[in-house]
Amino acid sequence: MPQPQLARRVAVTPPARAAEGDCKTRPARRATDLTFTVRSAADLPPVLDALVGRMEALDYVKRDCFGMRLALEEALVNALKHGHGYDPARSAHVLLRVTVEQAMAEVEDEGPGFDPSAVPDALQPENLERTCGRGLLLMRHYTTWVRFNDRGNRVTLCKYRSPR
Repeated sequence: MPQPQLARRVAVTPPARAAEGDCKTRPARRATDLTFTVRSAADLPPVLDALVGRMEALDYVKRDCFGMRLALEEALVNALKHGHGYDPARSAHVLLRVTVEQAMAEVEDEGPGFDPSAVPDALQPENLERTCGRGLLLMRHYTTWVRFNDRGNRVTLCKYRSPR
């Protein structure tokens, strides 16, 4: 039975909304979207567990589950830290959709956004000891694609299912 505090933050919505970049979905698969509102790091575990739970239920390989979880965690931490400055009065909104073909997560914060192309490459020698910039690298490494809206306050992560 869900905990009362989780029920306030989690709402299941119909799969009518397609994300920017549109992961290939087949309506016959009946993906059910999950939506979450995140205000602090304490809100992350139910979101991450829901993603992995859906992927495991559809028998995704462990590497896909690990990678997508890590990418989503990085996107959420970036939203809380850079988008909101850890202000609990502001919310990040999360949409999850997992089908047999792919897992998709969208994170939108209330911040001003940013230009992802302006983030220094974390692999360049002059950036190796920087304390930031690795989140984008991890998101791009573990997903099939990453897309940002024009404002830079919404990221969509998509991972196509790996063969067994």
